[in-house]
Amino acid sequence: MTPKGVGTGSLDERITGALVGAAVGDALGGPVEGYSPDQIAERHRGRVHGVVGPWNGDDWPTARPIAPYHKGDGHVTDDTLMTHALVRVYAGVRDHLDAYSVATHLVPDLMTTPRWIPELEAEALPLQRIFLAEKWLVARLHYGHVDPREAGSGNIVNCGAAMYMAPVGLVNAANPAGAYAEALDVSGAHQSSYGREAAGVFAAAVAAACAPGATPDSVVAACLSLAKDGTRDAVEAVCEVASRYTDFESALVPLRRAVAPYDTVGPDYRAPSLGARRPSRLHSIEELPVALGMLIVSGGDFRHAVLGSVNYGRDCDSIATMAGAVAGALGSTVPHDWAKTVAEASRLDLDAPARTLTEVTREIFARDVERRRAHEAAYATLTGTPCSG
Repeated sequence: MTPKGVGTGSLDERITGALVGAAVGDALGGPVEGYSPDQIAERHRGRVHGVVGPWNGDDWPTARPIAPYHKGDGHVTDDTLMTHALVRVYAGVRDHLDAYSVATHLVPDLMTTPRWIPELEAEALPLQRIFLAEKWLVARLHYGHVDPREAGSGNIVNCGAAMYMAPVGLVNAANPAGAYAEALDVSGAHQSSYGREAAGVFAAAVAAACAPGATPDSVVAACLSLAKDGTRDAVEAVCEVASRYTDFESALVPLRRAVAPYDTVGPDYRAPSLGARRPSRLHSIEELPVALGMLIVSGGDFRHAVLGSVNYGRDCDSIATMAGAVAGALGSTVPHDWAKTVAEASRLDLDAPARTLTEVTREIFARDVERRRAHEAAYATLTGTPCSG
């Protein structure tokens, strides 16, 4: 049963729901990232049902492997930092992006402008927080002067590019194919293989979720119509299993079992094998198929989808970021108390990036219409047929 409100809402509401939802999912998943469902249940004496504190309590500044990051207490992680950075790129370019936009705008943003970093509890350059797979952008594009369209080749293949592609889906709201193509171009500067493919498919999922009357099933169908190779196979396998469940507790083990053949990391998330995160046409990142699976299990309900993603463990901040973005774009309500806690704890205005992206999205759509009409007029002249416009 689809929850009330799913498939409805204006463009402004869908963009706000997706971006706020992504940040909330990120913050809820951060403190339990890297652990198994059993470890999470033991640590928290049951499932996580909202914002929780650091895994190691007050010892978080020195506890490994988490130190020196304050994960928990409503702090967003690099997923949200990168998502907001991409919104700023759109605000500067005010048009569709490509790999060169990453080199010209995103990399300088990461390198030169100090911002409040919640996990560091300090103002710092975003570059000082992002993971090695994202630092790759700076090394390859700023220092290596690599062609942006090819810079992602050689990076570890993970969800690093996919985790912040929600803005691409929102700019292409209700146009999954357009979102997929744009995200593949943008993420070419960052990732290759199934990491890049996941970025395209995630953007398509967000765009599909914005369509009037969209449902979890229609979102997955849009993804399957575009996805290639192991990514498509993984999404199909996980969502088929997910369709048998209506509560995340019973789905946790089956979803992991369904995605395992496509995931290169292996059963021990913190000790990946030598074959992990290498290019392959047969494999997929784990995060996107599981996020879509939780969307199916929950029927599109934000709270259910995000809590399922969080309690799944492993890379659950990114899984919950993706599930939160798609559920929010579908129109499912993001709990106000969660959003308020995350905004205050992270010292972020979670609504501001949404207002900015909504304005930019309207401008881009108007420009797209002008370009399309100019093309139609030119084609009509070439063929001697009346222009439909």
